[in-house]
Amino acid sequence: MTKAEVINEIHNKTGIEKIIVQETVETFFTTVQNKLAEGNNLYFRGFGSFILKRRAKKVARNISANEQITIPAHNIPKFKPAKVFIEKIKNSVPVK
Repeated sequence: MTKAEVINEIHNKTGIEKIIVQETVETFFTTVQNKLAEGNNLYFRGFGSFILKRRAKKVARNISANEQITIPAHNIPKFKPAKVFIEKIKNSVPVK
């Protein structure tokens, strides 16, 4: 499902104008990105958490140049679904 399809779904279910729904969705995504960039985690009860995970510095190899490179320590974003969310998915989607 794409962002446009999500916007259409919300528009159809609520009757709110598409442009307002689009601005709201865009603002939500921007807020999540900005807060994670500031080092904050976000917690949504019953849905899940957007958290930062720290990756340690490591040495890797550039195979084409046959040399070692150092990848510095850095943060990556991670989504951890809530238990309620996990249970709902487990019980509703057939295994393919």
